[in-house]
Amino acid sequence: MNRISPDEVLTTPAGELAALASESLFQLKNDAADLLAAAKAIVEHVDRALDLKYADRAHQLRLAAGKDTGVVHFDDGHVRITADLPKKVDWDQTRLAEITRRIAANGDDPSEYVDISYRISETKFNAWPESLKSAFAPARTLKTGKPGFRLALLQE
Repeated sequence: MNRISPDEVLTTPAGELAALASESLFQLKNDAADLLAAAKAIVEHVDRALDLKYADRAHQLRLAAGKDTGVVHFDDGHVRITADLPKKVDWDQTRLAEITRRIAANGDDPSEYVDISYRISETKFNAWPESLKSAFAPARTLKTGKPGFRLALLQE
């Protein structure tokens, strides 16, 4: 089995790759997964180093600006650093449901204050009796995601 380098893979039309033996495709897929894992590990490691190097300075600049989160900019030598500490807000779903019920009970429209969305677990939906499913079916649209393939070598 001839080994194809990552650069050769990128310059080979997908139709030609599809004509390769399954063992070659298996090896290409595994090599790509290894490269991806290594790249992710490198990015995470460099991100940790950047955090160690710049987190305190960014924190001080945010404090000086009177904010706990957000973007600050500063220079380090000839490099412009943009440090972003985004907000991540979680809402207690049970409490929000209580609040929206009170808003509705007072005659107001909760959708003026709260974005409301409904989801149904596919596992639960499939377990329902047909009488219940039929009531919800018109609101259900099935879409497919990106196809994926796993390759494994068979033992000889």
